[in-house]
Amino acid sequence: MAETTKIQWTDHTFNPWWGCSRVSPACRFCYADRDAQRYGHQLWRRHGERRMLSDNNWRQPVRWNRQAERDGKPAKVFCASMADVFEDHPQLDEPRKRLWDLIEATPWLRWQLLTKRPENVAGMAPWGDSWPDHVWLGASVETQRFAEQRIPELLKSRAKTLFLSCEPLLEELDLSRWLLPWNRAVLHSNAFPDHILGPYGDDLTQIDCDSCDFDSADGIAWIISGGESGPKSRVTEVAWVRSLVEQCRSARVAPFVKQLGAAWAKDQFVGGKSIFGHGDRKGGDWEHWPADLRVREFPQEVALHG
Repeated sequence: MAETTKIQWTDHTFNPWWGCSRVSPACRFCYADRDAQRYGHQLWRRHGERRMLSDNNWRQPVRWNRQAERDGKPAKVFCASMADVFEDHPQLDEPRKRLWDLIEATPWLRWQLLTKRPENVAGMAPWGDSWPDHVWLGASVETQRFAEQRIPELLKSRAKTLFLSCEPLLEELDLSRWLLPWNRAVLHSNAFPDHILGPYGDDLTQIDCDSCDFDSADGIAWIISGGESGPKSRVTEVAWVRSLVEQCRSARVAPFVKQLGAAWAKDQFVGGKSIFGHGDRKGGDWEHWPADLRVREFPQEVALHG
């Protein structure tokens, strides 16, 4: 289903199909599975069916692209909120080829491809070392274990804009070593200081970049962080979010704090009333956040061309 969206870090949501399978702790209380079941669909089985969406749905990005071109302002499209583009499933080979053609035909859209399977990207994406500039590639990272697994795979891609989604954030993360390549790209620019300190006081400019485990043109440009939503939400500590923002600042990476989560919202009281009772069920109203976490920035590409 293609639609405008309430997700703060994008403009539109496009789903070429529905369905996926769980691969890590972030999937435990999957909102997409929950939403699909409301419509009577059982789509979150490893070898189960995937629901293909209509041709009219597939025409929506073409309309968005025309409008963005008329406006002279690129529009961001999150693909796919109800699936994983890089899931290895036999039903997806042909629709995935159709998706690549659609992406290439809509250069005024900033396609945000977010996956929990970055190890599949090289074998599924058709662009090799020449990715279209308007495609952003991201990996979901909820714990340090999955940071260790997924970020090196993400950094093998030659996509121009790479990002991370740390949502739901389930523990404190140290991502500083993977943010170093972005530093390397700007170290000799007069716009940045001679010494860039990491979140724990280490001088990142003194690290031997040639020994770092990355193979990316630019490095990670954007980090989204957020707590979990839904009735069984696990806790995201404010300190974990703050640490990610600080790591972004140290590495000149754009931070985007989406929400602090339903578990956090339930514990907050303003004027004797819980903000959860005021409709802020995801902890997304930043008027109630600590001031230093009211941060919603985008990668440099949007700033230059948006």
